[in-house]
Amino acid sequence: MFEIFLNPDAWVALLTLTFLEIILGIDNIVFLSIVSGKLEAKDQPKARRIGLLLAMAFRIILLFGITWVLSLQDTLISLEWGWFSAHITGQSIIIFGGGLFLLYKSVTEIHHKLEGEEDGANAKAGNTLVNAIIQIAVLNLVFSFDSILTAVGLISMKPIPEGGFGYAGALEIMILAVVISILIMMIFAGPVSKFVNDHPTIQILGLSFLILIGVMLIAEGSHLAHFKFFGDSEVTSIPKGYLYFTIFFSLFVEFLNLRIKKSKNPVKLHNNKIRDKKLEDTDLMD
Repeated sequence: MFEIFLNPDAWVALLTLTFLEIILGIDNIVFLSIVSGKLEAKDQPKARRIGLLLAMAFRIILLFGITWVLSLQDTLISLEWGWFSAHITGQSIIIFGGGLFLLYKSVTEIHHKLEGEEDGANAKAGNTLVNAIIQIAVLNLVFSFDSILTAVGLISMKPIPEGGFGYAGALEIMILAVVISILIMMIFAGPVSKFVNDHPTIQILGLSFLILIGVMLIAEGSHLAHFKFFGDSEVTSIPKGYLYFTIFFSLFVEFLNLRIKKSKNPVKLHNNKIRDKKLEDTDLMD
């Protein structure tokens, strides 16, 4: 066991996959932060821990059932309607449905925040830990499928003499990468959640990202189902690199904006003190 790590290529694959799992897990942490933020303070850490442990459990279970996961690529239903055709698979149903759920949840959360329907203790009391965990579990299942399919595409399961890591070696690398990435996310989940929930603009930005990811999942599910419109126009998936670059760039701009606001606050406070002093002096002279 773990003899594969005597191979330097295995360490490169492990580091690459761990980094990729953390990047793919950012949307998971954002969703966790927003859902757990609606709970009472004492339940929030528990919801984050359970959510991330569920993510790790789902990924490891799917990795052990990788043959079953890959079998979900088989066509279940074929549709031929002239202007529209599709070959629907198990993977496409799970990913497409997850995208719809994420889209619905994100739009609903933005609506509630804009309408001010989440203010007050009664709103937090209405959101139970069980309800939050159910939502987290549904999204984790979808994110886990997406994560595992990415991992399988990155790590070669070919026999070692042919330049791969073998089935057992590839499985060890992927499981270890999942465990390390989830442990890292557990360390940073608390501070990230606090930051997100303390800044309303970051919450809206995070929900907007989840809308983008929901659209990406719908496009990916459509691509896996080979949706075709009017003969030749097949739906293509959205490259994840473009999406995550957009997310990181938007976050960078927002962090700059927060930094500027923070630097202006002392100046504003000083100006307010001077103004109040002048008003006091004017009142005394009168």
